[in-house]
Amino acid sequence: MNIDKGNNDLTLNQAQAQVDEWINTIGVRYFSELTNLALLMEEVGELSRLVARTYGDQSFKKSDLEKNIPSEMGDVLFVLICLANQMGISLEDALKQTIEKNTTRDKDRHKNNEKLK
Repeated sequence: MNIDKGNNDLTLNQAQAQVDEWINTIGVRYFSELTNLALLMEEVGELSRLVARTYGDQSFKKSDLEKNIPSEMGDVLFVLICLANQMGISLEDALKQTIEKNTTRDKDRHKNNEKLK
């Protein structure tokens, strides 16, 4: 995994602030939550399509060749951040809570899973 740990790193809270600023200066306003949920599903579908063609058995179509996985992941994250902002949810807090929940719940589960050995 190649993750840049340079000075340009963003916390999730900073990313949420940056997206909010973009929406309010360039995007005019947030789309409704329902519209953003539909857009999120659309973006996840585009990411799924590329992953299926890159790592699965399907071949690429000409329309797929101009797209790339990092860009599609960025689109998914952008729309997810929009939804979080609209709903007053801190993604940093949500992620911390999920990691804590998964750690408590799955403390020994994966270590004891014969399929993972």
